[in-house]
Amino acid sequence: MAPRHLTRAAVAGLATLALLGSAACGSGFDDDSSGTAQQSSGPANLQILIGSSGDAETKAVQDAAAKWASSSGNQATVTPAQDLTQQLGQAFAGGNPPDVFYVPAVRFADYASVGALEPYGDKISNPDDFYQSLRETFTYDGKYYCAPKDFSTLALQINTDLWAKAGLTDADVPTTWDQLTATAQKIKAKGQVPLVIGDTRDRIGAFMVQAGGWITSPDGKQATVDSPENLQALQYVKGLLTGGLAKFPKELDSGWAGEAFGKGRAVMTIEGNWITGALKNDFPNVKYKVVALPAGPKGPGTLSFTNCWGIAAKSKNKDAAVKLVEAMTSVDQQMAFATAFGVMPSRQSARDSYLKAFPADKAFIDSAEQAQGPVNAPKMDSVLADLDTGIQGLKAGDPKALLTRVQKNTAAALGGS
Repeated sequence: MAPRHLTRAAVAGLATLALLGSAACGSGFDDDSSGTAQQSSGPANLQILIGSSGDAETKAVQDAAAKWASSSGNQATVTPAQDLTQQLGQAFAGGNPPDVFYVPAVRFADYASVGALEPYGDKISNPDDFYQSLRETFTYDGKYYCAPKDFSTLALQINTDLWAKAGLTDADVPTTWDQLTATAQKIKAKGQVPLVIGDTRDRIGAFMVQAGGWITSPDGKQATVDSPENLQALQYVKGLLTGGLAKFPKELDSGWAGEAFGKGRAVMTIEGNWITGALKNDFPNVKYKVVALPAGPKGPGTLSFTNCWGIAAKSKNKDAAVKLVEAMTSVDQQMAFATAFGVMPSRQSARDSYLKAFPADKAFIDSAEQAQGPVNAPKMDSVLADLDTGIQGLKAGDPKALLTRVQKNTAAALGGS
């Protein structure tokens, strides 16, 4: 499966919001009269909570934290969460959050909106070195809160053996929607499934971006769901589905698109760079290449998936926490993380080193500036879950009716945030 930070559990999210809401309305995150937590003096003992993708990531972060602690004279304990969202919600509600923690982009606005996060982003050296799209993802009400840890984007994967079997060449690699349709028709004519794609906004949303649309305005304040651009995108995807040019994973007896692609059940898929490790582990014999997503009516576009290094507003070790994040986001450390568990560095200055080490990932990292992050607004879990449900029924559904409904619900959620 794709990394856990790409999945969503609406029930868990709503529980977290309830916990955060009770904390914000009770004793609050700023207990003292100055509005800031009393800082500890002397060496810090930082508590760090991460949502790890596996043993490789856990070890890499623990090693990096130990290195920083040793050189700085502080202590740092890294704990991999069993359920990051739930554990953070409980820690915030209990008034004793970890000093530093992963903040998934999909949860950022929920935490920032109730004062749980310290807005330290501009304190990290050379903050403009982080990709602008990532900085925007972690900006709320004009404040840049936290440094992006790393990121992933979506690209198009092509099974080169099946591509050749369909009689296609490099000239058939699609760079526009029209070309994607034409290439898919050639593949279908040869009796193969052209494209498998995930059935949620985390994949279909890329088409919305390529058409010039999105779910909310850039500042996260206005609902922009029911737009001609989004309608054009969903109508195009619906056409692919009804024409047999694209299928969702469940139609190919697969849990996610990467599995169907690995099993050779589709010639193309749209996934992030996490597919590299998945295919290497589960389908090592599959030969494929990665290219940029086809551009839409308004140009190129993709989606980004990221976490930031959050620092608790209630932490008594903020200065040490910022210094830890500084170390964790250095180019050398980000490259070490990239090598250890397959993420892309969030600093632009690491790009050349990354491409030298991972040349096959060029399409992923080159699309960073065209990448749209997750919805940057709080209290949107149930609304977005409803959008996903509508996307899953898109083949037989009405795109306009779906957008109208989600627009109304989004506007209501934003108005009450």
